[in-house]
Amino acid sequence: MSFFEKQLESKIVYEGLIVNIKRDVAELQNGNSAEREVVVHPGGVGIVAVTDDRKVLMVRQYRYPMQEVVLEIPAGKLDADEDPFECAVRELSEETGYTANNYVDLGAIYPSPGFCRETLYLYLALDLVPGEMHLDVNELLSVEQVDMDELIRQIMANELKDAKSVIGVLKAKLYLDNSE
Repeated sequence: MSFFEKQLESKIVYEGLIVNIKRDVAELQNGNSAEREVVVHPGGVGIVAVTDDRKVLMVRQYRYPMQEVVLEIPAGKLDADEDPFECAVRELSEETGYTANNYVDLGAIYPSPGFCRETLYLYLALDLVPGEMHLDVNELLSVEQVDMDELIRQIMANELKDAKSVIGVLKAKLYLDNSE
């Protein structure tokens, strides 16, 4: 069976600082039509930065939508027409102060494809070099080095809940384990 939905109508109902929301009408493969709401996000990157002793650089920050402090991999939003790799290099440096001599592309993910058009590009950063953080003015976070095996434990205990971090850490661990 071929699955498809054809956009018949589209209207932006909200234009925000980070996202736009549109309400569409789509024709389904069975001929019926259905309304769809789509959050349009420019996309972003997540970086799993691993030290030589298999500690992962994590950032801890308050996430307003969740109303809690969240531990996650360094990440950031793509600027208009920005290359994802260049964004990853920039975000790692901004949020942690580190640069990397080796990057591995871990692929792209759709964090929540049921309602959000966002693609996140994941990278593994190795051979790290410390430097100075240069956060945006309202970016308040701390950087922690957490052992990879401890992060796996947190993932399995549902203590680490950020989707990009869960996927990124698991993909990085598999990549590193298979590279040894």
